[in-house]
Amino acid sequence: MPLGLLGKKIGMTRLFDEATQAMIPVTVVDVKGNTFLQHKTVEKDGYKAVQVGYDDQKKVQRVNKADMGHFNKAGSTPKRKIQEFRLCGSDSLPEAHPGAELFAAGQWVDVIGTSKGHGFSGVVKRYKFGGLRMTHGSMMHRRTGAIGCRSTPGRVWKNQKMPGQDGNKQRTVQNLKVVAVRAEDGVLLISGGIPGAKGSYVTVRPAKKKTA
Repeated sequence: MPLGLLGKKIGMTRLFDEATQAMIPVTVVDVKGNTFLQHKTVEKDGYKAVQVGYDDQKKVQRVNKADMGHFNKAGSTPKRKIQEFRLCGSDSLPEAHPGAELFAAGQWVDVIGTSKGHGFSGVVKRYKFGGLRMTHGSMMHRRTGAIGCRSTPGRVWKNQKMPGQDGNKQRTVQNLKVVAVRAEDGVLLISGGIPGAKGSYVTVRPAKKKTA
């Protein structure tokens, strides 16, 4: 996987495309402050990778001694978010710490984030079930209905849609276009929506399935 960036979802806005006379909805992702923490090599570690840290830890007393030694060795301040990007033999690293200029306008990217959590939800909210009869005395308005299979096979099938935790899962949105890169502000403007709430961490990487 080529080198990507860690960032924070700021929110959504829109840009005007003069060529097509259309409004483009974009998500603003703050990527400034990405720092190289460790380089891993085939000779020493068995594979080639780079460890990137993002977002300074405000309360240093919460960092344990082992992690603090790791940050000091890299010459970096303690970071809240750390991720490793595994590289191929042809992938090269930039000379300086990565920033928004790592991507270019018009480039296709994948964005990984954690979706919004909605707590324990029923099937109507979680899976858009239609529910049962709304008549008086039914007492089964928003319930699942039958989930079994009678005597054969006499069990509930795996992956049966039932009430449970809704959202709060890692999701990847593929093939989004970088509409604009504002390196001076350290932000990327990416077309469409991405997973997560405002202020949540995301990972932006070059698209795996679409290059042009």
